[in-house]
Amino acid sequence: MPDTAVVLASGGLDSTTCMAVAADAGLRIVALSFDYGQRHAIEIEAAARVAKHFGAARHIVSAVGLLRELGGSALTADIDVPRDRDEAAMADDIPVTYVPGRNLIFLSHATAVAEVVGARAVYIGVNAVDYSGYPDCRPEFIDAFTRAARLATKVGIEGADLEIRMPLVELSKADIIRLGQRLGAPYHLTHSCYDPAPDDAACGRCDSCRLRLKGFAEAGLDDPIRYAG
Repeated sequence: MPDTAVVLASGGLDSTTCMAVAADAGLRIVALSFDYGQRHAIEIEAAARVAKHFGAARHIVSAVGLLRELGGSALTADIDVPRDRDEAAMADDIPVTYVPGRNLIFLSHATAVAEVVGARAVYIGVNAVDYSGYPDCRPEFIDAFTRAARLATKVGIEGADLEIRMPLVELSKADIIRLGQRLGAPYHLTHSCYDPAPDDAACGRCDSCRLRLKGFAEAGLDDPIRYAG
């Protein structure tokens, strides 16, 4: 049996590229998604489509109700999603779409899943180049979490190191898209929008949409998903 990897699967462009990287490495994939009270369940549906495309051995959806109860983010509370911001504005501060503790909680769950399914690697699509200022997408955080996970797990104590792999961390959005295209990532199945239309079309105006569209344009490719208007 091939080695197993847990892949955090949001249904978005980056996590789908991560899954393509894991699949290309010949790993048995356990996809892990989260129902955390986000605005739209469509991202979980997209993650399921992507996991099926790659023949994932399992697709686990973990409920994290605490994030919805806490609020504090435009993705989990009645707060307007920013639109039409330029890159300078995106990089200026931590946006209201930041969900407090999200990747910290997600990686903790992923570490537990990895122990149970015998995985020695967790893939996460964090990016420190074209990202919207989220502190939990920085490599410093991932490195610190990795050290903590090795101290806090049975496999770590027994000497079988658990790796948190972030293959996209130093890539631009355009480079991520080029990599995904080369590996056959099904971008037509993905969803990235923070505030889609009632028919699930992407808005094209939120930070996530703007970074995605910029990436496709710089890669010289057409984005295969639907946009409103």
